[in-house]
This record gives sequence, C-alpha cells and structure tokens, in this order.
Amino acid sequence: MLAEKPIHPDFLYYLKDKDQALIELFTELRHFVWAQYPEANELLYHTHALTAVFTLSEKLSDGFCHIPIYTEHLNLGFNKGSLLEDSHNLLEGTGKWIRHIPVRTEADYRRAGVQELIQAAIVLAQDDQVKPAKKQGQSISKIKR
Repeated sequence: MLAEKPIHPDFLYYLKDKDQALIELFTELRHFVWAQYPEANELLYHTHALTAVFTLSEKLSDGFCHIPIYTEHLNLGFNKGSLLEDSHNLLEGTGKWIRHIPVRTEADYRRAGVQELIQAAIVLAQDDQVKPAKKQGQSISKIKR
C-alpha cells in the first residue's frame, strides 16, 4: 500500500482555512490519484482555486489530472479530458480540453470508470511527454506567499 505523502506547507497554509470535511475529502482524493501513479509529481497552485496538479514531470504541460478545491466541493479534472473515452459518462464540461468530475463525497470518485479515466489520462500524457522527468513523486509548490 502506498504511504500517504505529507501535504506541502505552502498548500497547508491555505488549505487550513477550508471546511474540515472538504480538507479530508481532498486528502483522500489526493491519495487515491497518487495511488494510480506514485511516480507523479504534484504541482501546487493558489490562483482562483487552491489546486493540486498531477504531472509526469515538473511541467504543467505534462499534467494528467488536477484537483481544484472550491468552497463546497472539489473537482477531479482531466487536462485533456475531451480526448478521453468516457464510457460511464462521468465527465462534465464543454471547454476545448478540460473535463471534470464534481466531487462532493468519496462515492463520487469511487464510481466505476474513474480509475480507468485516470489511467487513460496517464497514458495520454505519456504519449505527449517530450522530455523525461528529473523528479518523481514529489510535491512542488508554485504558490507565492
């Protein structure tokens, strides 16, 4: 079993202001995603939403999914979701690339088809990756405090 990775202090600085149930849901979903690909790096941002992006390298362009935290829910977003086979009709959104699954409870990301979407997103990112990663399995803060 994959050991839980500590949340980066820069991210915790903003995360601590969220509702405890939302913090726990984020922590569980983060662990779920990382369990799918333990070598992934987690890029951390604080823009319109506090967001963890899972990527094959240190680059945002090599990302395969992301978890933005909103006021009352999370999304499990897919960077190139419009290209994914979604046989369970889980993905929402109408943008050119990004699709997401709204996550309000653990059941939302434990549904049939979610792991397959994550795995397909990883394969798609691997196919598009130009340079190999220099770092693996790390949290990398892009947060300016």
